[in-house]
Amino acid sequence: MNIDFRRPPILETERLRLQPLVASDAGHMFPLMGDPEVMAYWDVSEIDDPDLVNEIIAAQVQAMAAGRALHWAMRRLADDTFVGACDLSEIDRWHRRAEVGFMLGREAWGQGYALEAMRTIVAFAASVGLRRLTARTHLGNRRSETLLAKLGFEEEGLLRGHILRDGKRRDCHVFGLLL
Repeated sequence: MNIDFRRPPILETERLRLQPLVASDAGHMFPLMGDPEVMAYWDVSEIDDPDLVNEIIAAQVQAMAAGRALHWAMRRLADDTFVGACDLSEIDRWHRRAEVGFMLGREAWGQGYALEAMRTIVAFAASVGLRRLTARTHLGNRRSETLLAKLGFEEEGLLRGHILRDGKRRDCHVFGLLL
């Protein structure tokens, strides 16, 4: 793999520009991370503290600077509107694998943006030498599971009680894709 993961490229799709996430994107992520419906299947509940969102985005930017992850802000080409974020994280150069993730604001749901962005992320991952991608969903997250199936991911297992959220254990499905 001959890519400097500390310098993520700008990627474009038919309708989206995927730009490396920057600290100022925390202002765009705060409404998403504060929305109970958007966060319903995440490892944490909605976040009502903008400082905490700033810390999370700063940590993601720092992970990029260290070459451990790639995080992109998704913006519509037509009007530069922020619609969500996507990533390649848990990058393992030795085994040529990474985990994918995505989050969209509710106003962008059902428009095919996540599928469009993730097709580009999968193609990018293959082009830089990654050979396996994984994704994890909380039980019941049918929208994400359907999207992953459209991308060719296959369900590989169940992680029982994998996440502790709001005092309760949650099961997660694991999906994989060989590139």
